[in-house]
Amino acid sequence: MFCQECGKRPATLHFTKIVNGEKTEFHICESCAREKGEGIPGTPNSFSIHSLLSGLLDFNSPGTTTPQSAPQTVRCEECGLTYAQFSKIGRFGCSSCYSAFADRLDPLLKRVHSSTTHSGKIPKRSGGQIQCKREIEQLRKDMQTYIEQEEFENAAELRDRIRELERKIAEL
Repeated sequence: MFCQECGKRPATLHFTKIVNGEKTEFHICESCAREKGEGIPGTPNSFSIHSLLSGLLDFNSPGTTTPQSAPQTVRCEECGLTYAQFSKIGRFGCSSCYSAFADRLDPLLKRVHSSTTHSGKIPKRSGGQIQCKREIEQLRKDMQTYIEQEEFENAAELRDRIRELERKIAEL
C-alpha cells in the first residue's frame, strides 16, 4: 500500500481517527506524517515503529517490577545485546535474545497482546490436522489432571478420545 499523500513511498503509518462517531483512516509514509504533523502520543516527533516499541518497553505500573527498575546488566550470550540497547532500538540482535530477555518480555507481551502465548488463526481448508493436534494436547492435559485426582474412569474416556483423534490425523 502506498502513501495516500504522496503516492510514492510505501505507507508505514496507519491512523484511524474517530471524530463524532465518524471513522477516518489514513495510510501515510513517515515523511508525509512529519509534514502533516500527525503524531503518535508518547513519541517525540518520531514515527518509527521502533520508537513506539521503545515507548512500550518503558511502561510503569504501580506495584510491579518494571524493566527500568531491574539491573540493566542482562545481556544476550549470542550477540551481546543488552536489554537497555533493546529498549532503545526496539529490535533484537538474534533469535537467542528472546530467551535472554524472556523474564522481561512476558509482562510486555501480556500488556500489548493480553497474552504471552500465540494462538493465531487456522485456515479452514488445511487446518483440520492442526485443530486435532491442539485438541489432543488439551485432552492430554485434562487427562493428566484426572489421573492426579484419581478419577480414572474420566481419564480413560479422554484416552479413548485421544486415540480416536490420532486415528483421524493418520487418515488426513
